[in-house]
Amino acid sequence: MTQTSDNVTWLTQEAYTKLKDELEYLTGPARTEIAAKIAAAREEGDLRENGGYHAAKEEQGKQELRVRQLTQLLEHAKVGEAPAEEGVVAPGMVVTIAFDGDEDDTMTFLLASREYASGDIETYSPQSPLGVGVNGKKVGEDAEYELPNGKKATVKILSAKPYTG
Repeated sequence: MTQTSDNVTWLTQEAYTKLKDELEYLTGPARTEIAAKIAAAREEGDLRENGGYHAAKEEQGKQELRVRQLTQLLEHAKVGEAPAEEGVVAPGMVVTIAFDGDEDDTMTFLLASREYASGDIETYSPQSPLGVGVNGKKVGEDAEYELPNGKKATVKILSAKPYTG
């Protein structure tokens, strides 16, 4: 699970290893591959009209952005399980909410960073408007958050349980 607070991100050992392996690939073999693509495209001649060169440079930019993101994430990561108290909404918890207190209109989601997004359960970031609104609330409490149109919405916390994967 991940928990972001005070610039600390909690990661399981598995997630940390996966992200570290991705960073090592991007800073090693992937950099070599993209440099070779750029060099090959450069040899084709006029760079102003060289689509392969521009595509390789764009790919390189995206790759370097991901390297910076991973570096920052891993610098502030704590490995282990985040302290999770059942009944209190926090990152790494599966949360069920009722919209406007209507217990027939509910939604269940995982409050976690995008590294944990999966097809199994909808995932909301702790930094999203809903995530910010529910984070720290206890079961039975109401939470308010801002909708994209600027209006406020209220939800009731029905349950908050640690995600077991």
